Amino acid sequence: MLNHCGTRILESDRLILRPFRYVDDEDMLTYWISDPAIQSMYSEPVYTTKEEVKELLDKYMGSYERSDYYRWAIIEKLSGICIGQIAIFLVDNKNHFCEIEYCLGNLFHRKGYMTEAVRAILEFCFIRYTFTKFRYATKRGIFLHRGLLKNVTLPTKVLYGIFSLWTAVM
Repeated sequence: MLNHCGTRILESDRLILRPFRYVDDEDMLTYWISDPAIQSMYSEPVYTTKEEVKELLDKYMGSYERSDYYRWAIIEKLSGICIGQIAIFLVDNKNHFCEIEYCLGNLFHRKGYMTEAVRAILEFCFIRYTFTKFRYATKRGIFLHRGLLKNVTLPTKVLYGIFSLWTAVM
């Protein structure tokens, strides 16, 4: 069984991954959650009003009380902007298994931000925590993400499980 610890603040060179806050609503609307192209990549609805985003944030923040809930706002350190989100979900407690989902605003694509965020999450899952494998999936026709895991560098013991699963996805 996993000993859950919930959404913790994680940092990388350029990013802070932290629980969402209500003050993230403007950035969410401006950079990603109201963009149909971004939201359709992840099969998520488009949110166009502050009220809709507040309802979503209510859901996220209410879930942070659970130790088995993992969803982070991706904050660019330099600007303080919420540029996207990343989450661990479909956690299998018996087999120490999880899936990762993420979303990033268009302005922040192709800058290595998501590679950095995924690396921080994988370090959290495998090095600080007791997950033994994860699954990564993308919608058919979306090739934007294919190089992502190839750019994530982690200790060899972690990479074995990751790349055997990555090969199955490719």
